[in-house]
Amino acid sequence: MTEKTKQEEAVVTNLADAGCDNELIEQFMDLLKTGRKEAGVSLLAKHRRFLLDCYHADQKRIDCLDYLIYKMNQNQ
Repeated sequence: MTEKTKQEEAVVTNLADAGCDNELIEQFMDLLKTGRKEAGVSLLAKHRRFLLDCYHADQKRIDCLDYLIYKMNQNQ
């Protein structure tokens, strides 16, 4: 078993904080270790798009609730 460098640990921590699961983190780290940085960046960009889509869906739900609260307060 190889020991992770501090830099690798920092990258893993950052990925976990960004919502990446263990499988994605392992995929990304393997790509980096094999010199496939561009593929790693592409993988992260794909995950970023996924997170952004989730954010937009949540924002729409929040907007619906805000509208309902607004309408209910108007009728008081």
